[in-house]
Amino acid sequence: MEQAIISGTGIFIPPFSISNAELVASFNQYVRQFNEAHEAEIEAGQTQPLEGSSEEFILKASGIENRYVWEKSGILDPERMCPMIPERDNSEPSVQCEMATQAAAQALTDAAKSPQEIDGVLVACSNMQRPYPAMAVEIQAALGMEQGYGFDINVACSSATFGIEIAANAIRAGTAKALLVISPEITSGHLNFRDRDSHFIFGDVCTAVVVEAATKNSAGFDIVSTKLRTQFSNNIRNNFGFLNRADETGIGKKDKLFVQNGRSVFKEVVPMVAAHILEHCEELDWAPETLKRLWLHQANLGMNQLIAKKVL
Repeated sequence: MEQAIISGTGIFIPPFSISNAELVASFNQYVRQFNEAHEAEIEAGQTQPLEGSSEEFILKASGIENRYVWEKSGILDPERMCPMIPERDNSEPSVQCEMATQAAAQALTDAAKSPQEIDGVLVACSNMQRPYPAMAVEIQAALGMEQGYGFDINVACSSATFGIEIAANAIRAGTAKALLVISPEITSGHLNFRDRDSHFIFGDVCTAVVVEAATKNSAGFDIVSTKLRTQFSNNIRNNFGFLNRADETGIGKKDKLFVQNGRSVFKEVVPMVAAHILEHCEELDWAPETLKRLWLHQANLGMNQLIAKKVL
């Protein structure tokens, strides 16, 4: 069985950053406008007034101070509160393709590989900007790869983890020698910037890794072992999909964007993730306290610190 390694990494970070102060100013302006426009209904008890936010609230709830986004002005416009990303002609690279090729180029350079040495492209992210053609196949073509294959996978915010595991298994099985796993996340496109409890959580970014078979001359990080687990929950949802048009009454509702019950998510995720890591360490006969670093994908400092405390 081949040993799989991560031999190269790359990242694309959009040029625009939004601070907590900017986000709060925009959100609170929206809140004031809403409450003023619905003053009569609020006084009559027919509508609940919206509550403003603060930098202190965001920092305490998440530990996040700023986030990078593909487009900034539309998000901060109280009349709009979503990014302004024009549609592109089919002859142009899609937005996710543009992000992905830049991150992929870095990863390939880091791994000292050309696109022609890659057997396949896996695009793993929480939302694709279209159902088909597959984003991975478009990116494969944009990289100049006439060989190999591409496919998309979506396991929400764990997509990159699953993508790397799928790539590693292909290397171990001998069905591929080198694969690109790319995660072009444009979460600003499906985040509700009018929701006080979640509008600050995510940003936009694209990462890429080269997973390949180890050789005597290869350098990289060994993928020693992988272990996956999923658990269904309604505490995080996004109900946007092609069937929305089949029932017009649901179009535009909050559940067609990212929605979560934050406290319940915290209670579900912390014990499950900590137990999962400890179980994996036990299977490998690793003492948890010997781990030098944990990379946890949750966009919540408190959650990450508590998981690390339970593991270490």
